[in-house]
Amino acid sequence: MNAQEVANRLVLLCREGKNVEAINELYDDDVVSREPKGSPMNEKVGKQAVLDATNHWINSVEELHNAFISDPIVGDDFFACTMKVDATYKEHGRNVMNELCVYEVKDGKIVSDQFFYHTGN
Repeated sequence: MNAQEVANRLVLLCREGKNVEAINELYDDDVVSREPKGSPMNEKVGKQAVLDATNHWINSVEELHNAFISDPIVGDDFFACTMKVDATYKEHGRNVMNELCVYEVKDGKIVSDQFFYHTGN
């Protein structure tokens, strides 16, 4: 798959709430995932670390009120989209998070991602 095809597939799976499936299918085994400094998840290396962090996030949600992912913008081997999540968390209450997500694709797999959002720090 090229970057456009990976981007379209990621967006489709996320819109269906299949984030774990998206990671399993589209992420490279050695992916590097970066969150903003001050984030509890910070940098993760490897697909398993990304899956663990995603499952931790899923388990922290008490109620998901709304989730949105934009259509991707693709340039060469990179694509970006925005995500907005309105959720009530077990430990922190309700929060709305807006983020910009940037991905790099090589050989049909996501090899890196980086998320930009305010951490409140």
